[in-house]
Amino acid sequence: MNMRAFMLTRYGGLDAMELGNAPKPSPGPGEVLIQVYAAGLNPVDFKIRQGMMRAIQQYPLPIIAGCELSGVVVATGSGITHLAEGDCVFTRVDKKRLGAFADFAVVREELVAKMPSSVNFTTAAGIPLAGLTALQALRDELGVRSDQKIFISGGSGGVGTFAIQLGKWLGAHIATTASARGEALVRKLGADIVVDYTREDFDQVLHDYDGALDLIGGDALMKTFEIVKRGAKVVSIAGVPEQQTARKDLQGGPALEALFWVASWKTRRQARKYGATYRYLFMHPSGSDLSELARLIDLQKLEIVVDRIFPFAQIADAFAYLEQGHAKGKVVVQMVEQ
Repeated sequence: MNMRAFMLTRYGGLDAMELGNAPKPSPGPGEVLIQVYAAGLNPVDFKIRQGMMRAIQQYPLPIIAGCELSGVVVATGSGITHLAEGDCVFTRVDKKRLGAFADFAVVREELVAKMPSSVNFTTAAGIPLAGLTALQALRDELGVRSDQKIFISGGSGGVGTFAIQLGKWLGAHIATTASARGEALVRKLGADIVVDYTREDFDQVLHDYDGALDLIGGDALMKTFEIVKRGAKVVSIAGVPEQQTARKDLQGGPALEALFWVASWKTRRQARKYGATYRYLFMHPSGSDLSELARLIDLQKLEIVVDRIFPFAQIADAFAYLEQGHAKGKVVVQMVEQ
């Protein structure tokens, strides 16, 4: 039996991914088969398509693309202990396997969690990757505590909208950057200070921050080191990977560590200049962390911001929109009408 699937057939531009048919998968031991109701789009999806991740992960092409989804468990393999057929779930799928952009996906049970009961499938599909990234960056890497001052660049995007709210939940004072169009959104989510990057440079108005989450990279990352206290940590998901990324996030060997050491030299030099430390984070899929996010959402501590919803048949248009870089919140495709 075949199903619809959005396939990565080669590395390149928008036309390197195409909607077609693929065999419906079956779950193995420790796996569940999920009927996909909706899937979130993320910058990592088009970075994979462009070949930017090949040094980290080589995919056997063609492969069904997509990193996050929501849906219903329709079959289980042996050894399943926490999920059952009929459960409404969401997940950040295995990084080595992908497969979210299809009518059905097989995922290991430990990567899957039950959806928040207070949201629908379309909203839930936009949670896993951005939510896990923000949670792991702020809670685990920055160790955000009450009354700290935390800077989050690019707060109106997918990760930023989660990070602002999670930072406030952890008790921090949050500053962020946004355009005039995005200012109302980030203030609504809890940002205490908003710098309009179209009118002023944040490094001219912010100082003495206890930590920072960089979501932009480039010059914005280099300026971020100037506004944090000596001894502070800057975590980025948009800069250049460093040695700890290879060891901790990717379980890579000495060759990958050496590659990242060279690639991150300029950034690490900037960090040393201002007495800061630098960490590039690749989030890790985690069903238990998703359950924590679901709990916070049902307690109304987190609001999910969805910018646009496209039908699955228009997923190419959804990517064209995402790559314009102006989405406020998440872009989602819908496989099953709700």
